[in-house]
Amino acid sequence: MKKNSLFDLNRQLNALSVFRSILETDIVSSLQKLLNAVEKSSLDEQLLCYGAFSNALYRQGGNLSQFVKNFVLGDENFYLEKKLHREKIPSVIEESLQRELQLLKKLSVVTSSAVQELIDYDRDLPRWDTEETDLKKEYDAMLEALPYSGHGIFAEYRAFKVKNGRLIPVKNPDLQTIDQLYGYQRERSQVLENTRALAEGKPASNVLLYGDAGTGKSSTIKACANAFFDWGVRLVEFDKHQLREIPEIIEQLYDSPLKFIFYIDDLSFGQNDDDFSSLKGILEGNVADYSKNIAIYATSNRRHLVRESMEARVGDDLHLNDTLQETMSLSARFGLTITFSKPEKDLYLSIVKNLSAEYGIQMAEDELFKKAEAFAIRSNGRSPRTAKQFVRLLSIGIK
Repeated sequence: MKKNSLFDLNRQLNALSVFRSILETDIVSSLQKLLNAVEKSSLDEQLLCYGAFSNALYRQGGNLSQFVKNFVLGDENFYLEKKLHREKIPSVIEESLQRELQLLKKLSVVTSSAVQELIDYDRDLPRWDTEETDLKKEYDAMLEALPYSGHGIFAEYRAFKVKNGRLIPVKNPDLQTIDQLYGYQRERSQVLENTRALAEGKPASNVLLYGDAGTGKSSTIKACANAFFDWGVRLVEFDKHQLREIPEIIEQLYDSPLKFIFYIDDLSFGQNDDDFSSLKGILEGNVADYSKNIAIYATSNRRHLVRESMEARVGDDLHLNDTLQETMSLSARFGLTITFSKPEKDLYLSIVKNLSAEYGIQMAEDELFKKAEAFAIRSNGRSPRTAKQFVRLLSIGIK
């Protein structure tokens, strides 16, 4: 690249609009300072700027082309926001985008030798890598894949928690798959098919999984979300005390091309619990009516979700039946309710057998089943969780 071409490129970068935030990165800001120094400053200043730029680039891997490409594909600019919101984009903005992609392509192939030729210095200087990249093709492919791969944190992560009204990525999510869960095929198939409908943009129900502890309700939800990650499904986990934040998160996500499972684990309410009314209103649709890309999946050990005392059931309410109906109404607002009961002996032992094969345990079946039954008696009874705990202990030699 010729001397004047580099200086002209530097000036053109100042006029960036769509990808303007690249000017604020350490790499591009230090490169601009370097080119300005080469044009106007002393040799010492040029060398200082050269070292600062190469240091910034080395911190990002030392490949200028890769840095530019990664920035362009990850930049959450106003053009992308309009695309995500399905807004009509004026032709002048489209034209500006194309010009800037061409300009950034030129930036991405600026070589160390081209810059060193501008500096009157006969010693070796740090070098960096470049490679040919078709930024327009890469960017168009990214836009086309938005409904499935997402963008920004949604492209990198599959599960999120909520903190202060913001989504925080779960960096080490549970990657369990449906194939790794044994038993309850009928129950899990219903959750899986409902999740498939959500992924395909079809009407999907809110789902309540209730039943005994340790039967795999939470694992089922996470495994179903994992099954459709490549279809654009992401999992957002709420604690019970965060239910009032659901409308705010819906507002952030309602027009996203991705699909979201709002997951609430171990859901239950006490008497006069304000969170009860919050969730009831959301499930009735007065908040989430337009959010076709969101479904609420909850687990509970209680069919009717509200803890009741005998006093509450007998009560002194003049309209006692209405009060009791209200406590039961919340679970009725889930379109799909699935029961996970503690397994009978045959199912429990079948789960033990499958898990033992998965863990590579070599033991006579009669002895395995005898030990598994004894472990269940000492623990909390038969359940998939008990079976897994038993097999894990067995696999490390604790019998």
